[in-house]
Amino acid sequence: MLNHVDVISEDVEAAVTFYRRLGIAIPEESVWRHKGRAHHVGITLPNGVELSLSSAELTKAYASGWESGNILITSVPSRDAVDELFADLAGAGHPVLQQPFDAFWGARYAIVRDPAGNNVGIMSPSDGEHGSVPGFED
Repeated sequence: MLNHVDVISEDVEAAVTFYRRLGIAIPEESVWRHKGRAHHVGITLPNGVELSLSSAELTKAYASGWESGNILITSVPSRDAVDELFADLAGAGHPVLQQPFDAFWGARYAIVRDPAGNNVGIMSPSDGEHGSVPGFED
């Protein structure tokens, strides 16, 4: 199910301000900061779609092949389903941006590129047993 959009920004604070002006409620407690700088926001919109605002630095820490663009994310029911769908898409020749791995937020995650050049993430539900600290520098 395509139900999550990750807007990647060089300035997450500016993105938060923009989306708040657009009328989207972004509680201050949903803004994650590192060393005083906003790097991630995660909220669920009233229609159930998840919206994330992420810094380019944070994105590069978990998506080794990412260079630019937002990420459309599809949720799958399990960690194994990430690997299976990824293998199918990669096997069909779709460019790979990130092999499946256990992301720091606890989900199994991979990224491929669709025929139009969009980044498409494949994500399992999060599981705290697989979480870690994000590794990136400000």
